[in-house]
Amino acid sequence: MATNISKDLAEQLKAQIESFQPKIAVDTIGRVLEVGDGIARASGLKGVRSQELVQFENGSQGLAFNLEDDEVGIIILGEYADISEGSQVRGLGRVASVPVGDGLIGRVVDPLGRPIDGKGPIDFDKYMPIERLAPGVIQRRNVDRPLQTGIKAIDSIIPIGRGQRELIIGDRQTGKSAIAIDTIINQAGQDVICIYVAIGQKRAQVARTVAILEEHGAMDYTIIVSATASESAALQYIAPYAGCAIGEYFMYDGRDALVVYDDLSKHAWAYRQVSLLMRRPPGREAYPGDVFYLHSRLLERAAQLSDEEGGGSLTALPIIETLLGDVSAYIPTNVISITDGQIYLEPDLFNAGIRPAINAGISVSRVGGDAQRKAMKTVAGRLRLDMAQYRDLAAFAQFGSDLDKATQEQLERGMRLTEILKQPQYQPMPVTDQIMIIYAGTRGYLDDVPVDRVRDFERDFLQYMATQRPDVAKAIQDGWVLTDEIEAKLQEAIRDFKAGWS
Repeated sequence: MATNISKDLAEQLKAQIESFQPKIAVDTIGRVLEVGDGIARASGLKGVRSQELVQFENGSQGLAFNLEDDEVGIIILGEYADISEGSQVRGLGRVASVPVGDGLIGRVVDPLGRPIDGKGPIDFDKYMPIERLAPGVIQRRNVDRPLQTGIKAIDSIIPIGRGQRELIIGDRQTGKSAIAIDTIINQAGQDVICIYVAIGQKRAQVARTVAILEEHGAMDYTIIVSATASESAALQYIAPYAGCAIGEYFMYDGRDALVVYDDLSKHAWAYRQVSLLMRRPPGREAYPGDVFYLHSRLLERAAQLSDEEGGGSLTALPIIETLLGDVSAYIPTNVISITDGQIYLEPDLFNAGIRPAINAGISVSRVGGDAQRKAMKTVAGRLRLDMAQYRDLAAFAQFGSDLDKATQEQLERGMRLTEILKQPQYQPMPVTDQIMIIYAGTRGYLDDVPVDRVRDFERDFLQYMATQRPDVAKAIQDGWVLTDEIEAKLQEAIRDFKAGWS
């Protein structure tokens, strides 16, 4: 018996030895010439491509950034304290890429796709390069499906479509991130995978964002890519591209994804830092000459794919921080020219208690109107006109007190519509509720309600509609068109509610 086992074992070993084929690996090996400030220069890496990953002796990885005649400028993506002159560095043979797949949903990762939430390893499908050509014109189709933010002022006046790039711009502490987070919370049940890219934020702020999203159940469909202020400029530089690559995986899989870049001002700062260390010639405000390309190649990747390509979409919400409201600065003007519209948040409105502090006069959506629900379009057209007239008259009325009756009525209605558009944070509103309350405001049903009681009216009215007249919301939702019959029902419901409300 023992002899048979020995014979079988010997045969297996012999078969394995005969089938063994030695694998020859050819590595490109170079030597570090100079290192410091997260940057290294190396010679001997002849075959290395732009954006290719390299590895140092201490295990840290780097990114081939400058390709020169006899040396390569490398951004170090890890610890560089123990990398010294003369250390070996080798090319890994693949461009910078990030793991993608459904396993990332609900996780917090760094820009290289490594988990930083303490929940163990991530099960991913494949790697995707962080840099990729944007879909061409033929691969795209018109943006014609809404991405509801749940924020009345945006969904009505500045609507966003799936596949659009809508900039959120404003001074610090005016509620830019709050709009993005509210939008993510509102995607519950909408079949949208959300990617939130935190660039240059404090770790405590990122942890707070994760806690808010978990509290509202939004982490069930959200991925967070975090490159905090304590990370190297190199990681902050590649973070948005990594987030975009993760979103593209879902887009090319025929699904809808939303990616928030919070914020691209800090991204530009990180790129400027890296470029100056690489001795690239500085231009305006010390940014390198290709800083426009930095953001255009990122934001152009947002798209609504054609049906032949699977029909998926990637919507981008980049955030830009302005200094003292200066939207004509270098980076803000660059990004405004790339995107399909902007939501401008004004400090004066914020300080006056109007939240979200959206300046509807400067804000615009260049394609979202095509994706807006017809019922919302019907009520929003009137709202936009009323608010524009109110802004003009309010500025004019400051210079005199003698106003005619029509002007006074327009001002009174504008004040009530402004109250309607106010909304607490983390409380996104269903589209049907938005349509019903905006309809009531623009049709004059709130003109006799005291301004300080408009919010109470709105709360009680929507509660009444949900409990006593749910048929109206269902009728709107069935076709998203305000027919004469639905309008009659809505008017009747408003009158019935006002008769009993005090």
